Amino acid sequence: MKIRLPLLDRLLERRLDRQWKTAATLADLGDLMALWLKGEIASWPGYAPGYGPDEETHELIPTLAAANRAGYVTIASQPGVDPEKGFDGLIWQQKAAVEGFIRNWDLLRALVDAAEATGLEYEVADTLDTGERGIVVTLRGGEPHTSFGGYVDGRELRHTVWPGIGSGALDDVFRSVRVTLAAPEYGAAAGARVWEVLESVISQVPAAGGLAPDPR
Repeated sequence: MKIRLPLLDRLLERRLDRQWKTAATLADLGDLMALWLKGEIASWPGYAPGYGPDEETHELIPTLAAANRAGYVTIASQPGVDPEKGFDGLIWQQKAAVEGFIRNWDLLRALVDAAEATGLEYEVADTLDTGERGIVVTLRGGEPHTSFGGYVDGRELRHTVWPGIGSGALDDVFRSVRVTLAAPEYGAAAGARVWEVLESVISQVPAAGGLAPDPR
């Protein structure tokens, strides 16, 4: 019997949905996110269905995939971009930045230490942190336009950032801390430092799977 492509697509999508629904740990989410980044999974729950990473982040995919597999489960990233005139006639400026969840406390300490040593901006927040913070990473006409980090409440985590994932993985998300790294300056040259630091740290940390004791 010949299966029509739309039916095959629906069957594949259901199979992918099951993968996210059966994720039991943050490490499982990291493995699935790495597959999505590399184009081996069509969708992830917190993004538009059927879409892969934005074109501007394609050159970052090897680093981001490795970070996810090492235990830094990313949900947002962008490269540094030199100032340019946008569609609206205003000048846009963009910092390199990445945001994600960590439960491996050795990895967390290594990232924070590396960020401090190299002058990166960083933010560490847990799900109980209600401070109105965040790091501005994009300017439009000299005014803040986009921020990474800041407070995300439990409802947003469940229904916007990670809808439809397994209960075990969601529990791990709530036990995690959200870490944002950003370049200290706008532009491509300063942005390269973010990815160099991330690559250096994840190359020295064992792959996710065994969690170090939570020091809190």
